[in-house]
Amino acid sequence: MVDRVAPERVPPSDPRRRHSYAGAVDDHHDLIFVGSLPPTPGGGEGITTVRRDRRSGELTAPRLAAVTPAPSFLARHPARPVLYAVNELPQGRLSAWQVAPDGELTPLGSAPTGDAGPCHVAVHPSGRYAVCANYLGGSVSVLRLDDTGSPTGRTELVRHTGHGPDPDRQAGPHPHMAAVAPDGGTVSVVDLGADTVVHYRLSAAGTLAPAGTTPTRPGTGPRHVAVGAGLAYLVGELDGTITCFQVDGAGRWRERDRLPLLGDGAAGYPSEVAVSPDRRFVYAASRGPDRIAVFAEPGRRLRPVAEVPCGGHWPRHFALVDGHLYVANERSGSVLTFRVDPDTGLPTPTGNLLDLHSPSCVLRFARR
Repeated sequence: MVDRVAPERVPPSDPRRRHSYAGAVDDHHDLIFVGSLPPTPGGGEGITTVRRDRRSGELTAPRLAAVTPAPSFLARHPARPVLYAVNELPQGRLSAWQVAPDGELTPLGSAPTGDAGPCHVAVHPSGRYAVCANYLGGSVSVLRLDDTGSPTGRTELVRHTGHGPDPDRQAGPHPHMAAVAPDGGTVSVVDLGADTVVHYRLSAAGTLAPAGTTPTRPGTGPRHVAVGAGLAYLVGELDGTITCFQVDGAGRWRERDRLPLLGDGAAGYPSEVAVSPDRRFVYAASRGPDRIAVFAEPGRRLRPVAEVPCGGHWPRHFALVDGHLYVANERSGSVLTFRVDPDTGLPTPTGNLLDLHSPSCVLRFARR
């Protein structure tokens, strides 16, 4: 049985908004924010706030929290209660909101990214800079954050070069993700169009210095990567693979193993990849076949464990949160909850489903 929950639409001018999230966060609940990428104007209004039960993982009380165009990817400030979204527009922007304890969003400001189609943002651990991947513009930009967490202006814009063998998707560079190392030392930009991961050092002034390039195999179309503990797991959107790289002390990446994301060779478009907190399992989503692939990480080579239907169509993103997996199925307009077995790593649907327009990103926002 599926428990379908639809969001309540409360216009920004409605006085009920001052009370719409009352009691959303307490000792037993925290918040989930969901971004959207509408295929047409009006197909997704903005950012939705959802109440999450910390014990059961159930998502309830979805509310439209901010009306903002095409907030396709979300991030949070490392120390302050500030939420960020890239506005994936021809003239891209980075927008920021103050998050109240009850989940209400108050706009802090926004700033242009300097190029077209930003699809990813990562905030540096210092909280001083945000790094944006401008997919359509073929560049990566850095924006300064002030003491409130608001973006105040651009400090850097680097244009990528290169192309790949796919004439439709790889005629030029298309950065799809900017991954900041946990210690903040390296920014690794995953470029789908150029079949590369470009590494930078971010200076105290917010500028980027080249720190090497990791090529992927031609036609990979690298999209997202999960980095940590000396390993990096990268999914190829165009060739349907997952590749594990060993990362040495100098930040150099060396391919360790590579295998198809799906065991039956089904054609698909991998989207997100994540590693369990205990680093025993790796998860990756494939759009088209609409499955979540689970791999065991024994420390030598990835081992396929299972493939689980995502419960909808076109799983663009997912989030692992405290033993639960939340999947944003973009084209079917749903966010599904799965419970993850800590011993086997297998996700099982709980029956909890949110009806949302074009969900593109799921972000847990816990109190700090």
